[in-house]
Amino acid sequence: MKLEHRTTGTAAIVALSGEVDLRHSPALRKALMEVMLDKGPLVVADLSAVEYIDSSGIAGLVEAYQMARKNGTRFVLAAISDPVRRVLQLARLDRVFAIADTLEGALGE
Repeated sequence: MKLEHRTTGTAAIVALSGEVDLRHSPALRKALMEVMLDKGPLVVADLSAVEYIDSSGIAGLVEAYQMARKNGTRFVLAAISDPVRRVLQLARLDRVFAIADTLEGALGE
């Protein structure tokens, strides 16, 4: 898994690529929690390049979602890849998360 973090305007973007599995999910959690602690108004997880995600990766996203709600931060999944979409749909989490078709859409551009 590769993880990149950047800020644009008032949004923090965490871009993930590769496989998000048990070995890499702690890094995902850490990155998302650090961004959430900054309490920016918008945090976007760009999942366009994620090839695989397991339950530990999903758990990291759920944890970030819960922290965002607690902090009053908007947390959006952007440009989710087909493998991620399938897992979210199976778990019915596609009904829980805010999901934008594109990164630009998540940023309101």
